[in-house]
Amino acid sequence: MSPLPSSTASVQIQQFYDKGLAHASYAIRAGRQIAIIDPGRDPQPYYDFADEHEARIVAVIETHPHADFVSSHLEIADETDATIYCSKLVKAGYPHRTFDDGDRITLGPVELHAINTPGHSPDSISILLLDELAQSRAIFTGDTLFVGDVGRPDLREDDNVGGHKREDLAAMLYDSTRRRLMTLPPTTKVYPAHGPGSLCGKTTSPDLDSTIGKELKTNYALQPMSQDEFIRVLLEDQPFMPKYFSHDVQLNKAGALPFEDSIRAVPRLQPDAHLEAGVLIIDTRPQAEFKKGHLPGALNLQDGGKFETWLGSVVDPREQFYLLADSQIALDTVIRKTAKIGYEGLIKGALLTPAQLTATSPATDVEQVREHPEQFTIVDIRNRAEAKQPVFADALVIPLPELRERAHEVPTGKPILVHCAGGYRSAAGSSILEAALPGAEIYDLGEAITEFQKQAVH
Repeated sequence: MSPLPSSTASVQIQQFYDKGLAHASYAIRAGRQIAIIDPGRDPQPYYDFADEHEARIVAVIETHPHADFVSSHLEIADETDATIYCSKLVKAGYPHRTFDDGDRITLGPVELHAINTPGHSPDSISILLLDELAQSRAIFTGDTLFVGDVGRPDLREDDNVGGHKREDLAAMLYDSTRRRLMTLPPTTKVYPAHGPGSLCGKTTSPDLDSTIGKELKTNYALQPMSQDEFIRVLLEDQPFMPKYFSHDVQLNKAGALPFEDSIRAVPRLQPDAHLEAGVLIIDTRPQAEFKKGHLPGALNLQDGGKFETWLGSVVDPREQFYLLADSQIALDTVIRKTAKIGYEGLIKGALLTPAQLTATSPATDVEQVREHPEQFTIVDIRNRAEAKQPVFADALVIPLPELRERAHEVPTGKPILVHCAGGYRSAAGSSILEAALPGAEIYDLGEAITEFQKQAVH
C-alpha cells in the first residue's frame, strides 16, 4: 500500500500495488466516504483502509472486465452495500449501475466523471476526478494509458470475449488517447491499473503514476503519428497472451465468489494421499529440491514473484491439477496466488510434498555445453521478442507458454538442453519436457545461461 499525494487538501488517494501481477488499485477517500477502483481478488486491504479512517466504502468502480486478475468488486459490494459502477458495454452479470460518458459520482467535495476510452477493450472507461472548483486533478486510466505505454488491444479477439479485431480496437485506442486523454490539462495526475512487467502492455515504465504533461513528452504511443502508424507500432512485439486471460474476463463479467470462501473450499490432502493418474501435478518447490526428487510427470513451477502469471500461462483454465509445496505456509501462499487468477477451483487437491519421490533430474555439465553445444538439441523457451537475440546458433525456439502443446516437435536423437533468460522458466520447461518425452535426456541450463548471454553479446 503506497500513499500518494492528495489530489486536493480534503481528498486522499491511496494506491495498493500487487507486484506479482503488476496491478495497481486505488481508494479515493473524501471524508468518511470511499470509492475503490479496480480492486484485486483479496478485499481485505480495502476493508483495513476503511477501518483505519473510520470511513465507509460506498462505490466500487471497474474500468473494464480485467483479463489478468480476478476482481473482488462483487464481494466488496455484498459485504459493504457499496454500489458497483461499470460501463453499460460490459453487459455485467452482477447488480450494478452503468457508468459512461456524462455519468458522475459525488464523493464529498469532489466528483468522479466517467469517460469512455475504448481500445484496450471495447468497454474500457477512465475516471476523472474533479475538485470543488471543477478543476481536473486526476485521471484513473485503467488499462487505457500506462506510464510510458498504452494498453494492448489484442485481448478480445477470442469469440468468448467478444471477437473484436485487434486493428479495430487499436483504432479506438488512437481516438481515445487523442480525443479524450491527451486533451486534459497537463497537470492532471495519471493513475493506471498496471505497472512494469504487466502483460497488458509492453514497455511500461517503473514509475507507478505520472501526469498528462509528462506522458505527452515521454510516452511513445502519444507522440504525433497517423492512425495507421499508431496501429502498426502498437501491434508489433506485443507480449504473449497467457491461457487464463479470456477465462478471467468472463469471470469478472459474472462476478467472482468470495476470496476466503474459495480458498477454504480447496481440498487439502495428506502427503501420502493417492493422486489420480493423468491429473497434472504442479510442484512449487525450489528447482534444486525438485531436481533431487519429485513425483513422476510433475511440473516445476516455483513459487516466486510471477508464479500466478506462469501458472495461468502453462495450465489451461479447463484443466484440473494437484498443487504441492514443502510447508504449510508455502502451500497456503500458492493457493492464495492461484485464487488471484481464478484458478482455485481447478485445484483437485493441495498437499505437502510426499516422502516418496521417485523421479530425479540430471545435473548439467556446463563445461560440456560451453565446449560442445552442437552435442545438444538446444531449446530456447524465451518469448519470441527475447529470442531475436539468440544465445546459441540453431536453437529451437518454443516459448514456455507453448511448450506443453509443442513438446513433440523437439527431436530426441541427442540430449536436450533447455534455457531461458535467467533460470526460472527453464526449470519449468525442462520438467515439461521430462513429462512429455519419457526416456529422453533432458538438461536444464538454469542460471548458468547468464554466462552464455554475456558471451553472445560480446
